[in-house]
Amino acid sequence: MSYRETIDDYIKRFGELVNVEFDLLDDEGYTSVRRGSATVGINVLEDHRVLMFLSPMMEVPQKRQVELFRKLLELNFLSTSDGAFAIDREKNIIYLRALRGLDGLDFEEFVDMLDTIAGVADELDDKLRAEFGE
Repeated sequence: MSYRETIDDYIKRFGELVNVEFDLLDDEGYTSVRRGSATVGINVLEDHRVLMFLSPMMEVPQKRQVELFRKLLELNFLSTSDGAFAIDREKNIIYLRALRGLDGLDFEEFVDMLDTIAGVADELDDKLRAEFGE
């Protein structure tokens, strides 16, 4: 079974577990799921043999960047669990992301990572926007 087929199977099984039908991976190895106010992208990067969960949090504001970046680093220390904040320079967007090699990934770990990133993103996205959004 290919990595994409494995993750498609996990997405389908996860949907059955929570009684929601999710889209499977598209031709580029991407799909997304929603939890509360958060959207979590699921990306299979086959060339790198990596699974990436990516949740957009907010645009990088023009003001108070140093304060925001310090806050993100402090949150990265323990509050983001398996995730970490990152900035896409081209899009100027802050993401919560988690990376995991695809080799040896089982369904329980997939669900745990998805739940963790979705939960942390849902908890923090509105708070960060309220405190630092413009």
